[in-house]
Amino acid sequence: MFYHIKFTDEGDYLMNRILLMCLRNFWRVPGAWFKLCKYAKNTDKYSRQEMYDHIRYIMNLAVTSGNLDFQVYGKENMPKENGFLLYGNHQGFFDAVALIAACEMPIAAVFKKELSGIPFLDQVIACTDSYQMDREDVRQSMEVILKVAKDVVEDKKNVVIFPEGTRSKNGNKMGDFHAGSFKSAQKAKCPIVPFVFINSSKVLEDKGIGPMTVQLHFLEPILYEEYKPLKTVELAAMVKERIQNVLDQYAD
Repeated sequence: MFYHIKFTDEGDYLMNRILLMCLRNFWRVPGAWFKLCKYAKNTDKYSRQEMYDHIRYIMNLAVTSGNLDFQVYGKENMPKENGFLLYGNHQGFFDAVALIAACEMPIAAVFKKELSGIPFLDQVIACTDSYQMDREDVRQSMEVILKVAKDVVEDKKNVVIFPEGTRSKNGNKMGDFHAGSFKSAQKAKCPIVPFVFINSSKVLEDKGIGPMTVQLHFLEPILYEEYKPLKTVELAAMVKERIQNVLDQYAD
């Protein structure tokens, strides 16, 4: 099974795809932005699902108007109940857009602190109750890892973690996984859902707006009973291997 969104257009122009997305939705932007800001300023007044549904609406507008053939595989592998972690490869800024567009259940994410202060991202971070991590501060990073685990268990949050720590500069070739990021899973004892992006790095970083295919694969969950005996380094290696197998099969 796969979830398929397709929007085609003839021609290839030297124009950033973000501009294309905005132009095709210019009459929707003011209302969507106003509503997002309202949510971000009053997160205690709205449910997590209500705020997330609005963000997902915006992300789906971006996907469907970006001249993309966005293919999502394995949605049946997503847990039926909240309280899980997603770990996957990180190719570019489009990853967050695609994940939210594909996931119906609310998800938060661990962001690097450098993204703080950017309009729209700040509002999304607030509405999803996401986490900002200072990669240069070991103590603060560990506090975030423990906070994620606590929230997954006590608040039944679903959280995305990119174990590479930053987006890859080599497209479909992954960087090293930071084993420490898997401490959240071991502390929470929750299901791990590996996910795989293929060609997402090209969406917002390549010039031109020609038709493009992007794949997102959700793999079978790894339950705590399976990874319980593993050290974080071994768990990181397991997840990376499963992601690499999909890249080897589908990536160019």
